Amino acid sequence: MTKITAIIPTLNEEIHISNAIKSVSFADEIIVIDSYSSDKTIAIAEKFNVKIIKRKFDDFSSQKNFAISQAKHSWIYILDADERVTPEVELEILEAVKNPKDFVGFYVKRRFYFFSKPVNFGGFQRDKVVRLFLKEHCTYSGFVHERILTNGKLGFFNHKIDHFSYRNYDHYISKMNHYANIRAHELHQKGKKVTVFHLMIKPPARFFIHFVIRLGFLDGFSGFIFAKAQAYGVYSRYAKLRLLNQNNL
Repeated sequence: MTKITAIIPTLNEEIHISNAIKSVSFADEIIVIDSYSSDKTIAIAEKFNVKIIKRKFDDFSSQKNFAISQAKHSWIYILDADERVTPEVELEILEAVKNPKDFVGFYVKRRFYFFSKPVNFGGFQRDKVVRLFLKEHCTYSGFVHERILTNGKLGFFNHKIDHFSYRNYDHYISKMNHYANIRAHELHQKGKKVTVFHLMIKPPARFFIHFVIRLGFLDGFSGFIFAKAQAYGVYSRYAKLRLLNQNNL
């Protein structure tokens, strides 16, 4: 049982999809699950030997879980379109599926690029995600920052994949707004209320955490912009939630 299905969720990823597919060329099956992109994502993906699934986006977990249910193979590798599997991680993946020991999945660390420059602090130094796993033992849960639920042990890879997460400031803010909107609706469904604390205290606290406590200042101006945008994301989440709550009054 060493065959792998790689899954790439997409929405308007024309600048990334070609290199993303190439970086998982070691997989025995590649699935691109697309949320009805309006750019050239699908046209580019069709040039490769991949399975394309179009599905209306509801949340990140549901999108990935659906793609997993369509996979031919038990071993799943999830790749965000803006990530790249490095040669070193590829070797670790292939070795893991041949000899997983008693692990049902594996964490991998990511090397972040912010405005095309590597970012090493601000919290990025602790970033890790489960990317390779057996579908019989793992499933996704959560609306925005989805996480893996597993009934087995998880291992760790030694090397990092590359993560080209934000092309420019406008792209970064658009992503923060997208995440904030999904998270606000999730909190609204749970009956969460918004107070002055959420709007006035949490945003600057988030900036302080990323820029000072997590050493973002060591990344210079990029670290400052990242911390500021994180604070904006928190404010945007609760501002949107307040509007949702008011509309229900």
